[in-house]
Amino acid sequence: MKITRDISVGKVYKIAEVLKTIGHPLRLKILETLEKEEPLCVSEIQERIPISAEQSLLSHHLIKMKDKGILNSEKKGMHVYYAIQDRELLKIFDCMENCSL
Repeated sequence: MKITRDISVGKVYKIAEVLKTIGHPLRLKILETLEKEEPLCVSEIQERIPISAEQSLLSHHLIKMKDKGILNSEKKGMHVYYAIQDRELLKIFDCMENCSL
């Protein structure tokens, strides 16, 4: 079967940047956690992730994903709550589950 896909150069660079940003096990677990329940603050994410990670490390990853436009955030009182900016990104989990690697 011949695939006739023609993704623009700009979109290819954007996709590559997103994949590079989320291509870390902890970041993928953060996305998976936020997929189930959002918005969440850092401490709530830490409680739900089975990976041992300090809040400062989680905050670093959350800020990186926010800076790259993957997450958005809202400050409420003393906490910052994170949510997925574009839920279409979550289709990547379907690809990973169906991959034969």
